Amino acid sequence: MRKKAIIVSIKGFKLSKNEKRLFSKEKPWGLILFKRNIKSLNQIKKLIINIKRLTKDKKFPIIIDEEGLSVSRLSDIINQQIDANYFGSLYKIDCNIAIKLYKSYLDSLCWNLNIIGININTIPVLDVLRKNTNKVIGKRSFSQNEKIVKKLGEITIRKCHSNNIASVIKHIPGHGCSTVDSHLSLPKVNLSKSELNKKDFYPFRKSSAKLAMTAHILYSKIDSKNVSTFSKKIIKNIIRKKIGFKGILMSDDISMKALKYDLITNAKKSLLAGCNLVLYCAGEIKDNFKLIKAVPYIDKFTMKKTSEIYKILR
Repeated sequence: MRKKAIIVSIKGFKLSKNEKRLFSKEKPWGLILFKRNIKSLNQIKKLIINIKRLTKDKKFPIIIDEEGLSVSRLSDIINQQIDANYFGSLYKIDCNIAIKLYKSYLDSLCWNLNIIGININTIPVLDVLRKNTNKVIGKRSFSQNEKIVKKLGEITIRKCHSNNIASVIKHIPGHGCSTVDSHLSLPKVNLSKSELNKKDFYPFRKSSAKLAMTAHILYSKIDSKNVSTFSKKIIKNIIRKKIGFKGILMSDDISMKALKYDLITNAKKSLLAGCNLVLYCAGEIKDNFKLIKAVPYIDKFTMKKTSEIYKILR
């Protein structure tokens, strides 16, 4: 399975000539979609069919952030007036009703994704809310209770997999401790490893997810020099060993302001630190081509894990 270690993005509702060339001649691992790519049900279905045809891959990974209310790329097609925090709050009142309703909601969401042709959703958000958590996470999180976050997170993964949708846990090893939006600047967290381990790392431990997305955060008491996406220490010792994540690790968007270098350097630093894939979300075609030339083909580990993901997808 010869794929490059990058998830690309595109600019509009239709593929440009160069974007067609990107998918037919190059080998990106997958594509992430945004609201700018989605106008109607027929349009998005045609776009995805075209991409899968160009890549000659019926299971080519088509990824989306479809979390609900505040982060919904499909809001013009499916109107979800609900978020993860609703189910976390309901869980505190009646866990059985919350689980039953949440499973029903996930079945409906996955059914819609399958109809459209999307096969990977970047849920669940496993960040644990704190009193000072930045609003960029907010109600995207299930709860302030790490055990509720873990429980509903595992239900999400199993339900998505049973519906042929792969899930992505995020933002590993935990974004709820941050007071800053990493889209705009670098969040710095000064909590100790033991404090983080009790709360923020807890929902991610021994997850059954096949994919995880990093948090662009500087955990200063673990690695004072490197943002977690660039930190061998955090990826090897925390994400892989302490948390025990065994799947494909992808960076959060390498065009976010939390990362201070140019795109190529951001990509290379992510992969060198231990990320298996880099995520590029801005959709600039020149940068797509520059990045895909600069990153390596996926290694044997990522090939094996990709094959496991393909067994889930339709």
